[in-house]
Amino acid sequence: MPSGQAPASLFDAVRGALLACDSEEKCERVHALKAAFDGGRLCLGDASPPEPIVDCGRPLRPELVAPNKLRKRRPGSPDGHAALLHAIAHIEFNAINLALDCAYRFRNLPEAFYRGWVDVAAEEATHFLLVRERLQALGSDYGAFAAHNGLWEMTVQTADDPLARMALVPRVLEARGLDATPPIMDKLRAIGDEATCRVLDIILRDEVGHVALGDHWFRYFCRLEGLAPEATYLNLIAQFNAPWPKPPLNLPARRRAGFSEAELVVLSAPRPGGRT
Repeated sequence: MPSGQAPASLFDAVRGALLACDSEEKCERVHALKAAFDGGRLCLGDASPPEPIVDCGRPLRPELVAPNKLRKRRPGSPDGHAALLHAIAHIEFNAINLALDCAYRFRNLPEAFYRGWVDVAAEEATHFLLVRERLQALGSDYGAFAAHNGLWEMTVQTADDPLARMALVPRVLEARGLDATPPIMDKLRAIGDEATCRVLDIILRDEVGHVALGDHWFRYFCRLEGLAPEATYLNLIAQFNAPWPKPPLNLPARRRAGFSEAELVVLSAPRPGGRT
């Protein structure tokens, strides 16, 4: 940055990355804005209200369908193997947008909030590229299979409430990944895909930190509003009809991410009312 030139707006840079449709461009923008923010070339000076973003930038493919319209494939077949990695890549691509939206959507918060979510976006971009590389090694690519839009839909539903966002995106949707990753790794090891397991080791390690970041800010917003975190969490799950964890829970990872023992007891039991 030339001497005397004011830093550019972080929010403008984040919005540009959020709306980028090409996956490679999005990842490049995310890594560039993190470097610029870390280097003092982006600032929080513009705290004007964010523009409404109903949809984020994404490629024309994959085709987005309802979750119940997705074909189930066996990981042991070449097609099923690629479909499994594609599903992981889609989660990581969406996670880039989720983190960017956190950094763009909510204003007038401590700088640590924005630094945390910019860091998460950069890690998610790296995850996406790693999984896409494995997908390409199988002769496929991102966009080859249909996918669903559930992660972004929850982002839109919580656009006006940072407390609900922290509860339901990191602590519900992303926390499900902590539970799902070890069984997925078992399936991949069973078909000899150790290379993808090494990638998932990296992702699982980082995702604990992402959920922990959401946990930190969820509890921060609860303190601001004088709310009990555990009761508030369960109330928000019910209010938004968010999904209940599917067993088995990855208890060690959830503990590291900030879940209390009391929460884990409740979440390990069937959902109240019998819904999943």
